Amino acid sequence: MDTEINKHPHRRYNILTGEWILVSPHRTKRPWQGKTEKNNVEKRKTYDPSCYLCPGNSRAGGETNPDYKSTYSFENDFPSLLPEAPVKDFENGLLKAEAETGICKVVCFSPDHSLTLPLMEEKDITQVVKLWKKEYRELGDKEDINYVQIFENKGEIMGCSNPHPHGQIWSQKSIPTEILKKSKHFKEYWNKNKSSLLGDYLKQELELNERILAQNEHFVALIPYWAVWPYEAMIIPKKHYQHIGQLNTEEEKAFAGIIKKLTIKYDNLFETYFPYSSGIHQIPTDNKEYPEWHFHMSFYPPLLRSATVKKFMVGYEMFAGPQRDITAEQAAKNLNELSEIHYLNH
Repeated sequence: MDTEINKHPHRRYNILTGEWILVSPHRTKRPWQGKTEKNNVEKRKTYDPSCYLCPGNSRAGGETNPDYKSTYSFENDFPSLLPEAPVKDFENGLLKAEAETGICKVVCFSPDHSLTLPLMEEKDITQVVKLWKKEYRELGDKEDINYVQIFENKGEIMGCSNPHPHGQIWSQKSIPTEILKKSKHFKEYWNKNKSSLLGDYLKQELELNERILAQNEHFVALIPYWAVWPYEAMIIPKKHYQHIGQLNTEEEKAFAGIIKKLTIKYDNLFETYFPYSSGIHQIPTDNKEYPEWHFHMSFYPPLLRSATVKKFMVGYEMFAGPQRDITAEQAAKNLNELSEIHYLNH
């Protein structure tokens, strides 16, 4: 990449959403007088009697978890969406609303309260992938479910209410805004080039090898050229798959392996339980054809300079658009210099 552009302010284009991000690499030279200390990580218990996600414990809604030994999912006791909506659609001049229905589920990654994805065995993460596939298929097959969003919020600063290793799945009647934006650009590129937008992008990234973090036979983890968050990353399948349900047994293991490699790098960066929000974007489940779609998993971590210093979306970013200082290339370099062995296992 042109070294000059990495020294001066410029904008980068997000091919998936059609949005721009301001990059200000010169600002990394400004003095920093904030905190830079490492986070003191306390050893966690494998079982917490007060945790509502541990096996055999009572949940906040009154249900009791089974004594599960692997992954486990259940309908959220306090869901953001409900299967039925008594309200009706509403429109009055410029005021408009419509009923929304859906099903929200919690996915426990492991019965071990002390673990996170980077600390789990690859075979156990594979079981998480298998459960994601199962839920995507079963929820998506329901008549009033047209999109299934799989995601994880890791860490208190990302709004995670419980440290037990878990994620969530929100499935709903409408197709969310982010998916509609990406669908538009996937389709425009497909109609023009008769190829996958993300597949062609991945080929270019592999040739340049400037933002690649890890890869195996079936998946690549990289820092997107248009990344907004300091250490934002994306996992892309090398094959043009529309959804995770298309993965075979070998590819499930490969997906689990690349997730483990990426999240170990994250934890090693500041030697902490690295927080992030991650999510899988894939085709809607409305029984329509989406040959242009290429599924992918994104990670949005907030940490910037240390285990305690995070990036906030404030000021210009709230009123104008996203901005970052550290470039995607520098972020990739920082992560690539780290060990693939978790710091707690050294």
